Amino acid sequence: MGEIGPGLLILVCAMQGDTEAEADKLSAKIAKLRIFQDEAGKMNRSLLDTGGGALVVSQFTLAADTSRGNRPGFSTAAPPAEGETLYEYFADQIRAQGIATAQGKFGADMKVALTNDGPVTIWMDTDAPSARP
Repeated sequence: MGEIGPGLLILVCAMQGDTEAEADKLSAKIAKLRIFQDEAGKMNRSLLDTGGGALVVSQFTLAADTSRGNRPGFSTAAPPAEGETLYEYFADQIRAQGIATAQGKFGADMKVALTNDGPVTIWMDTDAPSARP
């Protein structure tokens, strides 16, 4: 199983209709996202700047629909074979950015430990509306 030192834990959920183009976009964005502190304590450094690693873990439960009843539905998640292909592709694209990358095992019941060093947790979705008008 995968393990990294300082860096990012990236939980990945492939949704129905997701493509390699979206994985390309997200991997490039994540590599350059300025969320690590610089010498002045400002969030101004990227994973590429810090030399940190990435632990990429599949997490289909991010597709949970809780809008009805008390049991979440997961029908918007990509089918397992498609999800695994996109998960592996995404991890390869993170590696291609020059980031040391470890992975979990797709579809496995894993125990994931995280030491959250700071207040930053970011949800990224290619279908999310832009924050800009």
